[in-house]
Amino acid sequence: MNYPNNLKRDYKKNISHRNRGMDLECSINKSNEYYLSINRAVIYKKPTPIGLVDVKYCDNKKQINKAYFKCPSTLDYNGIYKGKYIEFEAKETISKTSFPLSNIHPHQLKHLKLIIEHGGIGFLILKMNNIIYLIKGEDLINFIDNNKRKSLPLKLLEEKAYVIKERINPSLDYLSIVDKIYFKE
Repeated sequence: MNYPNNLKRDYKKNISHRNRGMDLECSINKSNEYYLSINRAVIYKKPTPIGLVDVKYCDNKKQINKAYFKCPSTLDYNGIYKGKYIEFEAKETISKTSFPLSNIHPHQLKHLKLIIEHGGIGFLILKMNNIIYLIKGEDLINFIDNNKRKSLPLKLLEEKAYVIKERINPSLDYLSIVDKIYFKE
């Protein structure tokens, strides 16, 4: 099927554990490109900081043979929207009933708390059961701080999170949810 603006949907039946979330990130990246193209927001995927150990040059191109992570990365995406700093993490789970909190690292939670404390917008976009949710950073942190559970139950997402509808352009209009939550539009 041909979509407007040459948008193609690539669906993969077998997604490895390592690459789970790539489909979600691809949709977010396309949405961010769209937002940028219409001058709505400037939001980018942050690269993971790596240190190079061994690089070879083949046909005037660098080939990385060995590298290491310099430091733990913070959240996946950051940028600016309506004059506010925005940063968020994107996760996907195959679990039907809950999202394992072990998928969010302690340094990421600490960073999310700092973003919120300093007046920024921070949240988690989570795909579960083929539904994409946006949960406010404040709600995520509150749940973690006040519960002994090691996972976010689906019921909490259904009560506290916002469903992001999939569309053509943008493919995931998460900024409409951000408007409802943070800008009361």
